[in-house]
Amino acid sequence: MKAVVYEQFGMRPELRTVPDPTPEADGVVLRVEASGVCRSDWHGWMGHDPDIALPHVPGHEIAGTVVAVGAGITRWREGDRVTLPFVSGCGRCPECQSGQQQVCRDQFQPGFTAWGSFAEYVALRYADSNLVRLPDTLDFVTAASLGCRFATSFRAVVQQGRVRGGEWVAVHGCGGVGLSAIMIAHALGARVVAVDIGADKLTRAAELGAAVTVNSREVDVVTAIREVTGGGAHLSLDALGHAQTCADSILCLRTQGRHVQVGLLVADHSRPSLPMDAVIAKELEIYGSHGMAAHAYPQMLGMIESGLLRPDRLIGARLTLEQSIDALTGMDSFNGTGVQVIDRFA
Repeated sequence: MKAVVYEQFGMRPELRTVPDPTPEADGVVLRVEASGVCRSDWHGWMGHDPDIALPHVPGHEIAGTVVAVGAGITRWREGDRVTLPFVSGCGRCPECQSGQQQVCRDQFQPGFTAWGSFAEYVALRYADSNLVRLPDTLDFVTAASLGCRFATSFRAVVQQGRVRGGEWVAVHGCGGVGLSAIMIAHALGARVVAVDIGADKLTRAAELGAAVTVNSREVDVVTAIREVTGGGAHLSLDALGHAQTCADSILCLRTQGRHVQVGLLVADHSRPSLPMDAVIAKELEIYGSHGMAAHAYPQMLGMIESGLLRPDRLIGARLTLEQSIDALTGMDSFNGTGVQVIDRFA
């Protein structure tokens, strides 16, 4: 099969021919029909994830067709159209047994713990309990965009953030995660303040439902949000992953507000100095959000099928497998809007 492979962290990947995968007893092989290009893939390529062993094939936002099944698989067969969360739970650990597969102790992550979906085919483990059947009305490109950014944002807003209609929600960073969060919060009746440094991203945020946009290069973010919301956001999300956006997200909250950390904090920002005085004085709540378990997908998919959520509006560039190399290596420039998806693999 054709696959994008890198031999060293930070070194430009190459398009190569590599052996076709075979399924493990608890797994399947998918023909990859679409794969998102996510900033988490860039973090992996830069060496920020200790689970990656070289050489490596990136890619964790996947939609495809089952083409082979392992001996122990009972729920899936060749020809099934599926997607999956980027975290696949083992099904055995206490977290999985309590329904929290997204924080499994022995999780399988394509593109991180194993080769991923920047390839014509991908082998997946723990398939019986982690694959999600796609509705006939959902195309592969849109489905691939759900696997990390959209599903993570859905859980961050709905489950961790417990958003309610009429609340003010601040979203810091308007990339794929942030735009997804804006769409979801708006669909659920919240009033959204979108924060970014790019005018094009803020324009897109407004198109997707942001009631107010704030350019953090031009104004003090915390002051601006407190003023427009009449005292602070009820819920705020750091969708970028930076010491400054993390602090701004906490400080812009009103009393007993809720902060959800969605963007990955790595390198110099992995242990940011947090305003814990405000957390104590205002009794703020701080949560993380790490994907979403497969059993939680029906609520999200139901809202998509009803038209209440339109993740297809987030799709940006559609790429060939070869073009994904430039997309991956250039992700730190934050150019363009929307979600980039590979949809041509031959």
